[in-house]
Amino acid sequence: MKIGAVYNKYINNTQEIIHILDTSLKSCNADYLILDSENLNENFDFVFAIGGDGTILNVAKYYAKQDIPVMGVNLGRLGFLSQANLSMFTNIVKNVLNKNFKTDERIILECNGYTALNDFVIKGSQNTRTTKFTLKINNTPVCEYISDGLIISTPTGSTAYCLSAGGPILAPQMGAFVIVPICPHTLTARPLVIPDYEKLSVSSSECILSVAADGTDLSFNADNINIQKANYKAKLAFLEDNNFYNVLREKLFWGVSPCNNF
Repeated sequence: MKIGAVYNKYINNTQEIIHILDTSLKSCNADYLILDSENLNENFDFVFAIGGDGTILNVAKYYAKQDIPVMGVNLGRLGFLSQANLSMFTNIVKNVLNKNFKTDERIILECNGYTALNDFVIKGSQNTRTTKFTLKINNTPVCEYISDGLIISTPTGSTAYCLSAGGPILAPQMGAFVIVPICPHTLTARPLVIPDYEKLSVSSSECILSVAADGTDLSFNADNINIQKANYKAKLAFLEDNNFYNVLREKLFWGVSPCNNF
């Protein structure tokens, strides 16, 4: 098994992280290559993405078309997509080499040739003002929103910006995505969960729209944005004992008194 260990070169203590990766992989007699997230290649059977959720998202999207499993190792804050932290890396490598892991396929969204594993966020060209958005699903007018923006999220992204904006949490294996208005100016504008085979478009007669994919601003503006599911999926790897509901309880401190978090 050829293993790739991808790190974000813009994080702190890069050399220390590379040393930990190299020491752990070498101690497990792995066939490996350590590389940064801006110089990826495809000659792997399995890839570790070391960083925050942003690093994991970008690495998983890159390897999605090659059907290569990607396992996240968290260096960020919340880390919904990560399996564990760097201190556990040697044990994780041993499990992977012994094939003690499982994989989840996650839907990816497409928009104008760009992809998102978490979400597309659509806003007006003037971010300080509200915008009137028109939503169509399969060319059928559905709703007009006056809001700061719209989030089009996958189940994977339902625990990201979508959650902060009041959207629902979707189980990651669901074939669906969710539309969430950002600070809408009417109480009737509610999040909408739709099947993942639907095609949607967002337009505005007031201004040109801007789009961000997984938190990164894209290099195009348009008055009509079309989004649909990609014809391939990302493959995220987890250890056998990983459970989505356990992760929710741990990350969101469910069942724990708020005073214990401070």
